[in-house]
Amino acid sequence: MTNKIFTERDQRLLEDIMLQRRDVRGNNFLDKEVEDDILEKILLAASLAPSVGFSQPWEFVIIRDNKVKKEIAQCFEVENELAGKVFTNEKRQIYSKLKLEGIIEAPVNIAVFYKPSNKPVLGQNTMVETGEYSVVCAIQNMWLMSRALNIGMGWVSILDAQEVMKILKSPAENKLVAYLCIGYVKEFKEIPELEKIGWEKRKSIRTAIYNNVYSDN
Repeated sequence: MTNKIFTERDQRLLEDIMLQRRDVRGNNFLDKEVEDDILEKILLAASLAPSVGFSQPWEFVIIRDNKVKKEIAQCFEVENELAGKVFTNEKRQIYSKLKLEGIIEAPVNIAVFYKPSNKPVLGQNTMVETGEYSVVCAIQNMWLMSRALNIGMGWVSILDAQEVMKILKSPAENKLVAYLCIGYVKEFKEIPELEKIGWEKRKSIRTAIYNNVYSDN
């Protein structure tokens, strides 16, 4: 539809989906398969994301095989042990108790890759990283569509990207941007878990806004 105008109700609905989006961990996934048509909607949402020069530089590896999941989970365990050591005192203790992934528990894992173009891309010659940013936009679309479908999604960042690429037999030129866990959940928490336990406080958007230039103050 050309020049579609959205209503105030539509705007409130979108805001509500964003407010209710959560990063889902393994202790919240249900042992229930995600239907193919649901997965297709999530991937279609990814394909509708903006991309530099309309390059659409994303590729997806859908993982359901438990053997592959276990290999990825082992990669996580190695990196998670190292990651916990960067924190001290109370935060290290809290970190050790957190469930930070759902690789085995989630019915579907999706590895999202950036695939560089073999030809010049409009708008990418100066800021090359905009290709990867485009993939991140696709991931955000997946997250919001998943939530709208009442499907949970978690982003596992504590991984050795090169090791994951090796396990998934990725082309060398590709770059792993995200490893996602997707599935039905027991509940969508009222507020993000890390906010609830006091790991960090939610920032006011006003503290991140500057006018014209950064202030010297």
